[in-house]
Amino acid sequence: MTGQEKIDALISSLGAIKNRVTDNGYNTVGAVGYAALGGVVVDDAFDDGLITQQELDDYLDAHALVIGHDYETATTAQQLFTQEYQGAMNDLDAAIDVLVDASAEILTATGIMTTAATADTSPEQTALQAMIATDEYSIDQAEVDAYNQAVAQVEQYAQQAGAFMAAANNADLTASIDSYAQVNNFVVGNYTTITYTQNIDEFVINWDDDGFGSGWQGYLTDDMVDADDIFAAGEYVEQYGTMPN
Repeated sequence: MTGQEKIDALISSLGAIKNRVTDNGYNTVGAVGYAALGGVVVDDAFDDGLITQQELDDYLDAHALVIGHDYETATTAQQLFTQEYQGAMNDLDAAIDVLVDASAEILTATGIMTTAATADTSPEQTALQAMIATDEYSIDQAEVDAYNQAVAQVEQYAQQAGAFMAAANNADLTASIDSYAQVNNFVVGNYTTITYTQNIDEFVINWDDDGFGSGWQGYLTDDMVDADDIFAAGEYVEQYGTMPN
């Protein structure tokens, strides 16, 4: 069985068990209702809600097959890039959390702009002076450094995630890598390092244990997005809740 066939078997076995539990939920509600009215539930009326031994065995077999399969070692370049995309997205999620915190620090301080704009009397200006003397309403070098670093991290991981997704969907690129691995008789997923450099549009992949390594350049030219693109997309998402077509 392929790895996907094993997952399909797991889904099927779980579906059978879920149906039993769902059926029993209906049985329970109905039985309680009848009990309140004096209805007598007959023996074995709940049998359809029982998980059979065969259903459990099917699940345990499928569970063991999925647990025992090697899903980490990619066998194709598309799988390799998909795995790298997922890893980059995890890093991106973490980087966004850091950026949110860093942004909150800066925005709290910039929130004093409204107070400053209306401070046209001596008491108001004195109050403003007292506010900006506090840590909460002032911006220091450490906060700016933390914010700028968080922005850079989000850019880096977003760039990497997008590149890996574009690569996974690029049939010419994946076919070239698959062919390189086949000709040299090694498994694509046994790579030791992979890097993408955007300004030259190049992937470099090394299979150090097998003694191979190569670069693939110029495959993602049509997938590039610049500052105007991402800003416009951000505004669109804020307004419509989805990426533009």
